Amino acid sequence: MLLVAMDAAQAGALVIPHGVVIAGAIALGAVALALAWPVPVILSRASWPMRAPVMALLLWQAIGLAGGLSMIGALALAGYAALPQHPWVALVPAALFTMYLLSHLGATIVAVTRLRHRHLALLEMLASPHPTRARTQVIDDAVPVAYCLPRGARSVTVLSQGLLDRLDPDELVAVIAHERAHVEQRHDLLLLAFRAWRSALPWFPIAARAEVEVAALVEMLADDHARREVRDEVLARAILQVGASGVPGADQPVSGSMRVSDRFRRLAR
Repeated sequence: MLLVAMDAAQAGALVIPHGVVIAGAIALGAVALALAWPVPVILSRASWPMRAPVMALLLWQAIGLAGGLSMIGALALAGYAALPQHPWVALVPAALFTMYLLSHLGATIVAVTRLRHRHLALLEMLASPHPTRARTQVIDDAVPVAYCLPRGARSVTVLSQGLLDRLDPDELVAVIAHERAHVEQRHDLLLLAFRAWRSALPWFPIAARAEVEVAALVEMLADDHARREVRDEVLARAILQVGASGVPGADQPVSGSMRVSDRFRRLAR
């Protein structure tokens, strides 16, 4: 009676044909391959992101997320196709790859958090509060420097004395609005994810390209925020004075991207 019941249960269970599992693994592998190479290259060479940086950033996030999930899915299905009698063992490669990616994300978060804490400790010793601007610290440095340290409601804007001496009032408003846009829009979290991707796959050139592209696009978003307060030519002059600056703790090299010139072209329209 027991054997009859087990046979009936197995007969009613959903059994995926082996060929379908193999086809699914190949399809997901093809998607992962496309999202790992040709799609990011095409996007990085496109001209439209300078006109729609928000859409471009959403697309970069979708590429990263879909690429990771499709790779995990391909590994899971490939393992199941190879070891259909041992499904838990078959999932080991996919599980290890997932843990590898998550561990790099966690390690990157810890490293950036520690770096910011050390930076804040140094600011307490070396910087002084701005006399008129709240949550703004001034460092005694002749080099024009401006950045924000994200800390939620306690985020700090850091300006150098050289910057204050060099910029006129409107240019200073542009720089501060730009830097605070990074914090208010939480660009640090976005950059953190792509930095972790690059850390997990340092041998993978597309990971580096994605990090550079995203860093340049968030600069455009911050520019758009500053453009609400000052004229485009004022912002362009301020950018030339300060240089392209990223979110502290991200160490984003934007100079390798064509988006740097795009940034100025969109201000000149």
